[in-house]
Amino acid sequence: MPTKSAAKSPARRTPAVTAGMDWRKIAYDTLVSRMLDDVEETTNKNRASVPKEHLVLYQFSARGHDMAQVMLGSLLTKRRDAAGAYYRSRPLLLSLGLSIEDALASPLGRSGGFSDGRDIGVVCNLPRHDGPVVLPMSGDVGSQYTPAAGWAQAITYYKNTLKDASYDGCLSVALGGEGSVATNGFWSALTMATTLELPMLFYIEDNGLGISVKGEMQTPGGDIAKNLASFGNLFIRDGDGTDPDEASRLLQEVVAHVRAGKGPALIRLTVPRLCSHSGPDNQKGYRTDAEIAEDAKRDPLPRLREYLVPAFMSKADWAELEAEVERDVHRALAGARGRAAPVAETVRRFVYAEPRRDGDADTVGGLSESELTALGGSAAASEGGDMLRLAEAVRRTLRVELERNPKLLVFGEDVGKKGGVHLVTEGLQKQFGAHRVFDTSLSEEGIVGRAVGMAVAGLMPVAEIQFRKYADPATEQLNNCGTMRWRTNNQFAAPIVVRMPGGFGKDVGDPWHSLSDEVRFAHAIGWQLAMPSNAADAVGLLRSAMRGRNPTIFFEHRSLLMTSDGSARYPGDDYVIPFGKANRVREGDRITVVSWGAMALRCIEAVDRHLPAGTVDLYDLRTIAPWDREAVLASVMNTGRCLIVHEDTLTAGFGAEIAATVAREAFWYLDAPVDRMAVEDVPMPYHPVLLNAVLPGPDQIAARVEALLRT
Repeated sequence: MPTKSAAKSPARRTPAVTAGMDWRKIAYDTLVSRMLDDVEETTNKNRASVPKEHLVLYQFSARGHDMAQVMLGSLLTKRRDAAGAYYRSRPLLLSLGLSIEDALASPLGRSGGFSDGRDIGVVCNLPRHDGPVVLPMSGDVGSQYTPAAGWAQAITYYKNTLKDASYDGCLSVALGGEGSVATNGFWSALTMATTLELPMLFYIEDNGLGISVKGEMQTPGGDIAKNLASFGNLFIRDGDGTDPDEASRLLQEVVAHVRAGKGPALIRLTVPRLCSHSGPDNQKGYRTDAEIAEDAKRDPLPRLREYLVPAFMSKADWAELEAEVERDVHRALAGARGRAAPVAETVRRFVYAEPRRDGDADTVGGLSESELTALGGSAAASEGGDMLRLAEAVRRTLRVELERNPKLLVFGEDVGKKGGVHLVTEGLQKQFGAHRVFDTSLSEEGIVGRAVGMAVAGLMPVAEIQFRKYADPATEQLNNCGTMRWRTNNQFAAPIVVRMPGGFGKDVGDPWHSLSDEVRFAHAIGWQLAMPSNAADAVGLLRSAMRGRNPTIFFEHRSLLMTSDGSARYPGDDYVIPFGKANRVREGDRITVVSWGAMALRCIEAVDRHLPAGTVDLYDLRTIAPWDREAVLASVMNTGRCLIVHEDTLTAGFGAEIAATVAREAFWYLDAPVDRMAVEDVPMPYHPVLLNAVLPGPDQIAARVEALLRT
């Protein structure tokens, strides 16, 4: 029986809710997310009666996904936590501090926000230098996983190797729907996380639909958690994402597991999709009214209210919270709609890194200004260096940079103990350890995606793809890396170096290992592309890439790796070559010849063996993106003739770009048509007889030069 004094005291409510969660903030953020969806959906449905500038061109709602996502975000509290998310992840960003005005302005395409109007409004990011980061999202499905794994591996490197205590207990989380578990990125990241025991959480919100395709078509039985039960080193939890009590307990459990250093975890939460896939989508074409109604019964928002009222707050408290949300959203909506459109004159900025101007964002990713300054570099080559083949020149440059830059990592398939299939990295793992020079699983998506996450975390990854053709499975990651700086309006960048051999080998070729196809990367926005023809240039260009701010493809020609062709004296430990500066290897005044890579050596042989001195002005471009337009045009304006020689196929090869530029900019100086020599649109053949039949040789090059001189 209560005492008299106790009976007079006001009743104290003991919350019957899961401890450790900020339930008022969770309710606020969930209500905000839902109201943002309401505003956008309602506006778009009434498009005939609203101003055009109020419409969201790509509208995606998070209805049904919102509550559990907000809970997850509330648990990302450490300075070095990060999330790789996707187009239905706005609730997560709201919980991490995204302003409501930015959350509305970005889908409207207004200035500021995620991208200053450059990218789809739901393709989000959240740049921070000292707090949880949301990595730049992409428009393709599944590409969020491997960069998140790269960030997780960066956590372990900072913590264990660089002894940075700020990474203790931190984690990386990748969010995705059940459709994304069928992608290459998911399985590659899962392999990385489990084999390396990374501090990574896979958050799968399963609404049973990949646009219109049922979950059973994405994974057998439609339950990825059940299917992964036998995976080693993977802690798995499976539950109802509409049940506040169950979802909060399971989320805290998996986050605690990862933070404790026990390895990766995966949580699958079932949620309803209370909307069409996107604004233009009509889900009634593939869902019955009964299915839609059944999902509506599982709405987590009413369940959250029932869970919190009256156990945690009163009805009046909830009503007050709803009124607060309505005020905040309407105020933010007015602010978002009042923002100016992006400035058209700025759209070409930030394809590459630029000198900082007032008002520019502080970019997340890459080495800091002070770190780059400390590394320095010299454009002057030292005298009397050892004569090196190209493979040894690359190895020596990597060794020097590994010694000088503790944030530099070298990795790829077989680069560790074996030293790479061309032995370029031979001995580096033994010298620097498996934490800095290491092998990876066989997934180019994983190799490049991992590098992207590491670079955003401030490391300098140097990834190897065994052969040029093998880079194709990583196309999405390569594209997303190159466009990252531009599409986030300079808020993020991932300056990585991707080394890849390609081109014909010594007396051998084939369609797989001998592909050149450099024009594909010349067309890849945001990438630098280096194609050295000799060991000295390889040193200068590779060092420049590893001390730079832009992602770089570093092309190592197979013929030069397999022979002594291109041998040169080592130019020194500080030697750098700026990108976009061609090398004039022979001087002449009658014809300009432009080449790069191994073909440049064949052009040199053709000039030296067959043509009079002073005839050919021969340029080795050295880099294709950017390329030295000024040097080529100045030469052609002097000689009046131009021949371009390259190994890539003729049609749409990079020679066509040079020819078009010369024809436009130097037309009135030409005394003959601009000509090209290249492989004539066939794959690289295997037998030497066939190989020699398609590759331009010194004799053929000299003959073409002589023919042009007679024109």
